[in-house]
Amino acid sequence: MKTLTILAPLDGWCATLDEVPDPVFAGRMLGEGLAIDPLSGEVRSPCDGLVTTVGASRHAVSIRSDAGPDVLVHVGIDTVKLAGRGFEAHVRAGQRVAAGDRLLSFDLDAVARMAPSLLTPVVATSPAGSLTIRPRAAGPVRAGAPLYDVELPAVTGPSTVAPVPVAAAERRALKVELRHGIHARPAAMLSQRLRAFASDVTVELRGRRASARSVVALMSLGVGAGEEVTLEAAGTDATAALDAFVAALADAVRVEAAGSGLAPPSADAPAPAPAADAGAGRGVTAVGGFAVGTVARLERREIEVTEAGRGAEAESAALRHALATVKARLTRVGEVGGAARREIVGAHVEFLEDPLLQDTAQELLAAGKSAGFAWRTAVRRAIAALRALADPRLRERADDLLDVEAHVLLALNGEARPMNLPLPDRAVLVADELLPSELVALDRTRLAAICLAAGGATSHVAILAAAMDVPMLVGLGARIRDLAEGTTVVVDADAGQIDSAPTVAELRAAERSVADRRRARDEQRRDAQQACHTLDGTRVEVFANVGSTADAVAAVANGAEGCGLLRTEFLFIDRATAPDEAEQLAAYQAIADALGGRPLVLRLMDVGGDKPLPYLPLPAEENPALGLRGIRTALAHRSLLRTQLRAALRVEPAGIVRLLVPMVTDVAELAAVRALVAELATELGRREPVAIGAMIETPASALLAPALAAAADFLSVGSNDLTQYTLAMDRGHPQLAGRADALHPAVLQLVGRAASAAAASGRLAAVCGGVAADAAAVPVLLGLGIRELSVVPAAVPAIKQRVRSLRLADCVALAADCLALESAALVRARIQALRPGSSP
Repeated sequence: MKTLTILAPLDGWCATLDEVPDPVFAGRMLGEGLAIDPLSGEVRSPCDGLVTTVGASRHAVSIRSDAGPDVLVHVGIDTVKLAGRGFEAHVRAGQRVAAGDRLLSFDLDAVARMAPSLLTPVVATSPAGSLTIRPRAAGPVRAGAPLYDVELPAVTGPSTVAPVPVAAAERRALKVELRHGIHARPAAMLSQRLRAFASDVTVELRGRRASARSVVALMSLGVGAGEEVTLEAAGTDATAALDAFVAALADAVRVEAAGSGLAPPSADAPAPAPAADAGAGRGVTAVGGFAVGTVARLERREIEVTEAGRGAEAESAALRHALATVKARLTRVGEVGGAARREIVGAHVEFLEDPLLQDTAQELLAAGKSAGFAWRTAVRRAIAALRALADPRLRERADDLLDVEAHVLLALNGEARPMNLPLPDRAVLVADELLPSELVALDRTRLAAICLAAGGATSHVAILAAAMDVPMLVGLGARIRDLAEGTTVVVDADAGQIDSAPTVAELRAAERSVADRRRARDEQRRDAQQACHTLDGTRVEVFANVGSTADAVAAVANGAEGCGLLRTEFLFIDRATAPDEAEQLAAYQAIADALGGRPLVLRLMDVGGDKPLPYLPLPAEENPALGLRGIRTALAHRSLLRTQLRAALRVEPAGIVRLLVPMVTDVAELAAVRALVAELATELGRREPVAIGAMIETPASALLAPALAAAADFLSVGSNDLTQYTLAMDRGHPQLAGRADALHPAVLQLVGRAASAAAASGRLAAVCGGVAADAAAVPVLLGLGIRELSVVPAAVPAIKQRVRSLRLADCVALAADCLALESAALVRARIQALRPGSSP
């Protein structure tokens, strides 16, 4: 049998299509092939042939090989959304190329930061049917080296020539509402949907026609957003085939809208809102607050590295020296810094010693690469793996890896990253992104606010900014790059807005607001040390969510009455081995000591699924968020659970720790934990009762709340996951973040059911998710029956003040009104419409 050899189009690491984080490629909907994790930014032709398509975003090229099959090279995943940023095309459709000719070039680092994954599928397809390939083994590959052989079918032919329709063909006009037109993913969906039909379907645009069964042919038409095409079908099931194509296109529009948070255009949709003022920019609130200040830009230069090394031995020695230098310097800095800086240093030292990073770097050194190239490549692969995870906090740990990368690359050049960055007074820091070490290097007394073009609301930097009580906006986009150094701006992080051109009157009003807020905050902090009651005497406890000793110290200083959620997974992630009992006990005891005898609600390890551990053998899962995670993982690996429970039971004073079981979906899971606690308490000679609570973070647990409340000692609503699972929206998705609102009536009904079940069993119902710190949500939560709120430490004073301003009867009436509404927007409007003094 004849074969066609496909050459690697770029340097990188060869992988199977199964590893591509996109069901279209992983499911072979576009064809068979392999993927490459690129190490270079040049794409070369994988074969001789004719260029049939160059993506409008310059991220993909299709070639009709001289042997017949079409070959698609698609750089990265979802790169069509970059609209060409970072890409340059060197060929055009209709141009002949030879194997090895340059097709595309792209900015490797820039695209890596913007795209979910750099994995580049190289797939072959044929209109004659599926193809069989003989792939090379996974591992490093150089551009121009054989990637795989394609076994040529007996008959191949051009895929852009559609069969001539018969006289009785059915035709329809159809407008394409896809914002990026028909690119690879929708083309694959359309082609696959037609496989069940016998009729031939063609698509016509501007006099050119293509078979709808061919992905490459559809792409080669270059159908853009809003263009009208003509469909034609001929055969016994022509009408059904056209119906299927139209339905598939509608599905593709919905998939695109779900991926961006934008609804498809509709004739019934209201007219778009007027554009914001020229001086205003909108973003996502990471840390609330209000500030006036002057722009201070943070520009980070790109550190150049050479690819070729001077020999494996010399480069290995250079890397070892750089790693040791950075570790020693970070350790010294951590010893003289505050708690936040010490935590950052600890995390970064762990990365320096990470065996996976070091092993990957050593493989590249052995292949002749330089120390800088090997280290950067190892780090970028780890970043790609993190960004493929479902958990937003783990995805955003990529910032820490970029930080460590820079430290080491500078050390290789004989330089060091400054740990004290100068700022003017009342600085509003403006940058594309901000790394954790850059934030802790800033003088907090001079920092008024942070505004980032990119970034995430749950990133490590955002968590640090919240602990520092610095207002922060993220996702402002490229527009803020135009803000000049020294520009006076008003940052209203509560409203998600920055005004870069305030009038004199607006500036005076903003200055008064800042002063008023400062006075109010001082009063809040003073009053926060007292117990919290509503105006009519209802006791409401305000606790703090804690992830470290520093958080516990801040919680007490801000008036928290205890820790309502200790996230213990900080001990389990980013390491090669599990923490032993002694290490866990030391960590828990330090937090308990910082709390000074206040209650400590310790959530059992919430790992597995979307929070994988390198030392925990778990199967690969298609949907980690719905897989083996939380208590499911703990019960499946009881040795880890036993170790954690023993450490928790040994914390002094006895009885201070309450255990919280994550991701509970049935009573049997609680019973299993309770039995294990009883067994270990007997072993340790502990006679004090241990309270065990259930987290309500899935619709199942909320609906089962009466049974769970009877089996547990308390219930705690994890509003972040409960919202995500109820609304089927990823809370870490940048475009969906604004719609994943815990004040959605569907979520509120589940919270109310849990609170009612707790009250019926004489149990306490708490909320420990982000909605507890939302001042607008507090009266609704109290009205639903919640009697404990656990928030970030900095939010404790304001939430206590909010509770003290409310009457429970008004809260109950408000909650009842909100449950009858249809959307989160209407709930927020209902709360906003209330006049001060008349009701919440």
